[in-house]
Amino acid sequence: MPEGLHKIGVAVIGTGFIGSVHIQSLSRLGVNVVGLLGSSAKRSAEKAREFGLPNSYASLGELLSDESVDVVHVTSPNYAHFSQVKEILNAGRHVICEKPLAMTSIESAEMVELAERLGKIAAVCYNIRFYPLNQHAHRFAANGELGDIRFVSGHYHQDWLAKETDWNWRLQSEIGGALRSVGDIGTHWADLVTFVSGKKIEAVFAELVTFLPERQRPISSVETFSRGAGETEPVMIDTDDVAMILLRFCDGARGVMSTSQVNIGRKNSLKWDITGTKASLAWDSETPDHLFVGHRDRANETLMRDFTLMNDTGVAAATLPPGHVEGFADSFYAFFRAVYSDILAGGRQPGSTWASFKDGHQEMIFCDAVLRSSLEGRWVNLDEV
Repeated sequence: MPEGLHKIGVAVIGTGFIGSVHIQSLSRLGVNVVGLLGSSAKRSAEKAREFGLPNSYASLGELLSDESVDVVHVTSPNYAHFSQVKEILNAGRHVICEKPLAMTSIESAEMVELAERLGKIAAVCYNIRFYPLNQHAHRFAANGELGDIRFVSGHYHQDWLAKETDWNWRLQSEIGGALRSVGDIGTHWADLVTFVSGKKIEAVFAELVTFLPERQRPISSVETFSRGAGETEPVMIDTDDVAMILLRFCDGARGVMSTSQVNIGRKNSLKWDITGTKASLAWDSETPDHLFVGHRDRANETLMRDFTLMNDTGVAAATLPPGHVEGFADSFYAFFRAVYSDILAGGRQPGSTWASFKDGHQEMIFCDAVLRSSLEGRWVNLDEV
């Protein structure tokens, strides 16, 4: 564990499910979580008491006036990221922002420029990179053990919005953005396969579907992954329940992916399969401690997450002994540990594998290209965006 973590003061914006995950992982890491900002002064105070934090803030200005805060985690709804991150960076703080980075690639481009000009650590929370076997797979591909990449496939499927009575702020385009399943979970998949393969997506051909064009919105607020109750009102929906996307990668590789938040029984299923000229790899988030390694002329393998078997990049992201499953919360812990190590070092270090604002901007370009492709019914190159 890096020395000096306890000297770093951190504040978190957002009191929902993901905000709670950030606070719990930061506390485990040993940084000094000094306060919390929610949607109101009352909400901030209630959640700060719940987590045992010393401070609650009534506004972002009040948070940034606290000189003990060195880093701010942004877990607020998507529409707020752009303005909040700019204010945080201009106040001289490092920032870790939830995905997607912004509402559009125009916004994210400005965020990248600002972070680079001010010289601050600016990370996007693509935590799924930090399952140890995804780190191992990244190094496996970088070492040439896959050969030339030919085909990439997979999906990210969930069912938490499968009923017309399921509700979350992400359903509203003015709050979550024009794309929902793609912007929320699809960017995770796209970031992960480009990270593992080392190949950027060059063009997309997409179809988007909204199977539930009208939903019942609860009058009271509903937290992510929870179920509302009581009086509702009908609301028209213009964001995607499902997406089917063909992909062209640099150097000639091809791919296909789907996203869905209405696949009954799939709670949080991210799968990727990457095949090259020498071998193939495949991974499933619902069995995160096993990596499929495919061969043509000898038996296939299943690699268990094991310090003695993984490469150094995989080992660096692992915490628990083999056979003790590392899951969702552990990926945040490993991600934060990597980012805060670089904060202590004074900047991003060679070999760092966390997603930067540049990576988050690339996923916003991907989203904008997907949306344009679905509207125009054609292949769209990402450099058109």
